Amino acid sequence: MIAKVIVDVPAKQTDRAFDYLIPERLIEVIQPGMRVIVPFGPRTIQGFVISIEEESSFDKLREIVEPMDLYPVLNPELLKLGDWLTDKTLSYKISAYQVMLPAALKAKYIKKLKMSKQCQINDLPLDIQDLFINQQEVSWEQAVNEGLLSLLQKEATKGNIEVIYEVKERVKKKKLKHVYPLLNNEELMGIRDALTSQAAKQKVVIEYFIDKNESVELRELLSILNVSSATVKGLVQKGVLVEKDMEVYRDPYLDRIFEKTQALRLTDEQFAAITPVINSIEEEKHNVFLLYGVTGSGKTEVYLQSIQRILEKGKEAIFLIPEISLTPQMVKRFKGRFGNEVAVLHSGLSIGEKYDEWRKIQRKEVKVVVGARSAIFAPFENLGIIIIDEEHETSYKQEENPRYHARDVAIERARFHQCPVILGSATPALETFARAQKGVYIKLTLSKRMNNQSLPTVQIVDMREELREGNRSMFSRKLLEKLQDRLEKKQQTVLFLNKRGHSSFVMCRDCGYVVNCPQCDISLTYHRYNEQMKCHYCGYETHVPTHCPECNSEHIRYFGTGTQKVEEELGKVLPEARVIRMDVDTTSRKGSHERLLNDFQEGKADILLGTQMIAKGLDFPNITLVGVLSADTMLHLPDFRSSEKTFQLLTQVSGRAGRHELEGEVIIQTYTPEHYSIVLAGTQNYDHFYEQEMMIRKPHQYPPFYYISLITVSHENLMKVVSVTEKITHFLQARLSKESIVLGPVASPIPRINNRYRYQCLIKYKREPELGKTLKTVLDQYQQEAVSNGLQVSIDVNPYILM
Repeated sequence: MIAKVIVDVPAKQTDRAFDYLIPERLIEVIQPGMRVIVPFGPRTIQGFVISIEEESSFDKLREIVEPMDLYPVLNPELLKLGDWLTDKTLSYKISAYQVMLPAALKAKYIKKLKMSKQCQINDLPLDIQDLFINQQEVSWEQAVNEGLLSLLQKEATKGNIEVIYEVKERVKKKKLKHVYPLLNNEELMGIRDALTSQAAKQKVVIEYFIDKNESVELRELLSILNVSSATVKGLVQKGVLVEKDMEVYRDPYLDRIFEKTQALRLTDEQFAAITPVINSIEEEKHNVFLLYGVTGSGKTEVYLQSIQRILEKGKEAIFLIPEISLTPQMVKRFKGRFGNEVAVLHSGLSIGEKYDEWRKIQRKEVKVVVGARSAIFAPFENLGIIIIDEEHETSYKQEENPRYHARDVAIERARFHQCPVILGSATPALETFARAQKGVYIKLTLSKRMNNQSLPTVQIVDMREELREGNRSMFSRKLLEKLQDRLEKKQQTVLFLNKRGHSSFVMCRDCGYVVNCPQCDISLTYHRYNEQMKCHYCGYETHVPTHCPECNSEHIRYFGTGTQKVEEELGKVLPEARVIRMDVDTTSRKGSHERLLNDFQEGKADILLGTQMIAKGLDFPNITLVGVLSADTMLHLPDFRSSEKTFQLLTQVSGRAGRHELEGEVIIQTYTPEHYSIVLAGTQNYDHFYEQEMMIRKPHQYPPFYYISLITVSHENLMKVVSVTEKITHFLQARLSKESIVLGPVASPIPRINNRYRYQCLIKYKREPELGKTLKTVLDQYQQEAVSNGLQVSIDVNPYILM
């Protein structure tokens, strides 16, 4: 039997299946979807078996070394999805398969040196003899550290030393010592009665097992009975008990009790929205629904009841939510409703915890997975529904290979399983809304908030006016007055700022010099807590200059506003206010996100100050004021979606106020109060915004009227980058139809990152059946150069970030 294997070498030449012979002993074992270790050139590497055939067109085949799994890690549907993903995102098959698995299953390669069979230790030079004196194998690192590589190389050419590559798993299964009795109750009683009075502790242990004849974790046993491990060891030696390592799950929610919740009564609007979804479930029809509902309109309850119906039919559900709104609140809702049927996957878990959650899905121990982008690949085999909440979020698009969008993967998987997809949002992506308007998707609307609560009132404050009238603070007078009012009423406030760090940049007031990163063309961000300047692209760090490097002036000032600076300022103007700050710096430790939100919910703070992570999914009854400190930070990015992103973010963050009994208010501070995305976010009028934005997109030939693809070329030599981008642009102009528009070559908005220059060209097109093939040709053409001289060409079909 022959196994067709995709090997772990992401390159054009290896992007196909290789044939390997299945040894006799493994014929019953190897199945499609398993990872195997195979010889490839001089080394052994990991590969994925995609099919098993009876014959091969090659005469001489090498054998599979061994399987890495007992069961396939990819089911037949995911193997097929790999082909689709490769085709759509122009990536390699191996990358497509690896993105579907938890990080723990990505192989790690370890290099070792070993004496060959025919070599005797005395045949080797003295230095190398010392290396091998007490060991058969030596790690590559040890040989490098002792400076013996050139000597070893000579010996390798003589055939005395060989290099072996070992494939290692990233993570071990967690095992704990368990103890259980070898005897039945009668035998245990006999032994107990025969024990002397000195063995009182052993008697206690035996009595425990007479009552409870099952295995128990050793640590638990010692603490329950207050005995030492020596007592248990004694009984093991007597053959009464046996010790065994048993596998346990690393459960991030083990010590948490989730209160069981019941389904709520649906409003008329919710009932009208859920009916077509339930019909689609009953008829097993593949439909894509857009659930378009204002913030606080009860979309989550519609999701939960749709999933409930799926579980009653014995099927499975995937629920995706953006990483930043995967708040403990959301986990609580799902665990409360569906208990242990739920697995949770997100970046806050350790590699081991993620692996264990994934295995629960693979072993069919759970029916619902709640997670961020990568959870779309959950290895379910009987999917009944896929739901994507906040579908407009850009974090659903992966920015490195394979550059997939979770929404496209969801629709493709749902097509295979003939089941519905729900895309939910108060501010859908323009492309999604346009498809719903055209009838490609089915639109379901929730226009009112739950219990008919009115949307919060929004006031837009012109910060230019504030400056003219002598207010140089980052808080407008209106916002300050409202903040004081909330403190007196003991109500809570959310302050939102779209940046972390203290100030955006450091500038000399005399000559205008801005401190830039020496490796990237971008200003450094000032971080107050360690008095450092930091590049958020390549990680370069340096101290803050006391004098200007250009003109030697002492007038170095900090510009822009970061969360740390706002916190400092709040301490000056409202010293009595208790503030919780949430940004990447304060939530990087495990569990800190949850702890901070719990403190806020319990009323331990008056103001929650944060970046994007607080704009979504929070639902606290006591928040009555939301302040947006600067609505302009995203508006002026060189991106055609910047107005859309600004509108979405402002609408989302406004939606945190007045969700329960108390009325909500929103203050938006801006330097461009007349911009339509800010004005319309003030009225939360998405339909009006959609019309306005579509009028701007059409003449400029942007999505949803056109599709776009972005090609980025980078290299350390500027001339090389320009010439390659020019060649690619000419090639595309010659190959594509006259209807397509090829723009470029042009420097990227950030022209240099990590000492590599970056140029790009943009393709706008409507129907271009040959585009995939043409772009693949471009990639293949430059792949060889990428290996030899560091040129990088990356292609993003439907990019979300044009930087």
